[in-house]
Amino acid sequence: MKNHLLLFSLAFLLFVSCKKQGDKTTVSIVNAEFYMNGKPTFEGKVWRNNSLQGLLPNVRMVQGIYDDLNPETVNRWAYPDTKTWDADRNTKEFIEAMPLWKENGLLAFTINLQGGSPEGYSETQPWHNSAITEKGELRPDYMKRLKLILNEADHLGMVAIVGVYYFGQERRMESEEAIKTGLINAVDWILENDFRNVLLEVCNESSFLYSHPILQEERVHELIHLAKSRQVNERRLLVGTSFLGNYIPTDKVAAVSDFILIHGNAVEKWEGIVEQIDKTKALKGYKGQPIVYNEDDHEDFDQPMNNFVAATSQKASWGYFDYRRKGESFECGYQNPPVDWGINSERKKAFFKILSEWK
Repeated sequence: MKNHLLLFSLAFLLFVSCKKQGDKTTVSIVNAEFYMNGKPTFEGKVWRNNSLQGLLPNVRMVQGIYDDLNPETVNRWAYPDTKTWDADRNTKEFIEAMPLWKENGLLAFTINLQGGSPEGYSETQPWHNSAITEKGELRPDYMKRLKLILNEADHLGMVAIVGVYYFGQERRMESEEAIKTGLINAVDWILENDFRNVLLEVCNESSFLYSHPILQEERVHELIHLAKSRQVNERRLLVGTSFLGNYIPTDKVAAVSDFILIHGNAVEKWEGIVEQIDKTKALKGYKGQPIVYNEDDHEDFDQPMNNFVAATSQKASWGYFDYRRKGESFECGYQNPPVDWGINSERKKAFFKILSEWK
């Protein structure tokens, strides 16, 4: 196992070198730890008797480039002050909030080319939010907004977990070939723009909910292979995909992923987080990659043990998913447009308070 991990680490060092690209923020993986600019994150730091070295705390901020191309639903996302929706304003305010997140200890965020449910959780999706057309082409306005965000993340020294597909929105794509084309175009765009601070999430929660079989759990490893095969100047992206809350990856996915994405939704007790991580590490395909939660809607941040602390105790990175519940005010949640991207609600303050202890 030690030899396997050594080879695994050396292979990554061939793909991602230390920071020697001007001021570029560079993310890499060495021995199950995340490195930024050639050094492990939180190097040597301990919190509540848990090592923080190599971890990547994150928040689900998937609506940073959100828009609604359906004229019948776009008014649902109107700002309370202007009574209209404004995609450029949304991205502008996202970028303005990023320094505050970083000051409070956040190293990474997840953003998605097809967003996520603007209601938190949805049974149907009549809105149309996608940076990718039905044929797999990239929409310039979406990608312009994404470039602004990734540039600011690069400047601040933050990592973006860029998701490509979201169930419900991918149903608008006309074929499996369009799915592949869209992935290739997204990966190539990131590489050609020389973003080195990006981890790629092929799709959010690969499962039977996707209409295209290649995005379902039995075949999604094919898309991970495809994304890893794309290179620009002999550089490729680090790639993985997530699964439904309280699920673990398939062996096929674990075997080809550069990092393992899991979700804590539906894990009601912190002990379940420990169990989920143990089961993931026991997969035949697992070879020592870092484990990352990039979606968990549980809190209890004032308690000595919660999902965040439990994941940290198992050397797994944890990601917070905060959405606006029915009847809550504008400042609540990071999921429901229009989004207040600041740290203004009690839940947001509680999360960033505990995270700020890591600094």
